[in-house]
Amino acid sequence: MINRSLKTIITVPFQKQHWVAFYNMYHNYENFYCNFRRYVIGGGKYPYECKIKTPISLIVPTLYSHHDLLTVNEIFCRLDYFANTDIKVVVDVGSNIGISALYFLSRNKQAKCYLFEPDPNNIPKLHHNLSDYKARYELHENAVSDENAEVKFGIESTGRYGGIDVKTGNYISVTCLDINEALEDLLSKEKQIDILKLDIEGAELKTVAAIKPSFLKRIKHIYIEAEPEIALHRELFEGVQYGNVYQMTNKYL
Repeated sequence: MINRSLKTIITVPFQKQHWVAFYNMYHNYENFYCNFRRYVIGGGKYPYECKIKTPISLIVPTLYSHHDLLTVNEIFCRLDYFANTDIKVVVDVGSNIGISALYFLSRNKQAKCYLFEPDPNNIPKLHHNLSDYKARYELHENAVSDENAEVKFGIESTGRYGGIDVKTGNYISVTCLDINEALEDLLSKEKQIDILKLDIEGAELKTVAAIKPSFLKRIKHIYIEAEPEIALHRELFEGVQYGNVYQMTNKYL
């Protein structure tokens, strides 16, 4: 299994999320054997149109590298950011090429997504993958953290691993929005946020920790790519670690 340590390979059979992923790969991919082979050995030519079954239709996102297939598998099969079919409003921070947004938008025909993605190389790919959902998403080409600032943003060829102060050797300056100001704007339009998802390469914990209680009360689920040492906002949320994703559920919504 390409690019995986021996320890990772040995522990795979004992982790629930991998069995969930395998089951959903078989059921959700139109061509299971092709995608499974690509996933395991990292082969195949790109760009690649990956056919995925969803609650509303068959979708065909364009993937540009094996790293994008990893993203598809984590979201559509492993269910890192699990969403019910009745979701209405999602805030997706770190939208990459639109795979997570495509998952949320394909749960039903009404869901709306507010997206934040600062890497200019990802933007055209995102718009392409979400071309059938133009009326249901709003993109902000900004980073999001715990402050308003112009920040040094590391970018790299896959578009998957860049972030604020991430050492990639290639940097751009981007406008970073304070999470509370971003949420204040969005919650002036929406009654409630069903899912707040953050994949921002190391800035997740401080960003979520900074969210004001008045906003937290109106967020049903928070998903972050992090492994906190202590529970976040435990007065309002129950948290569980699911692989690399910390899943928080509002106890009162």
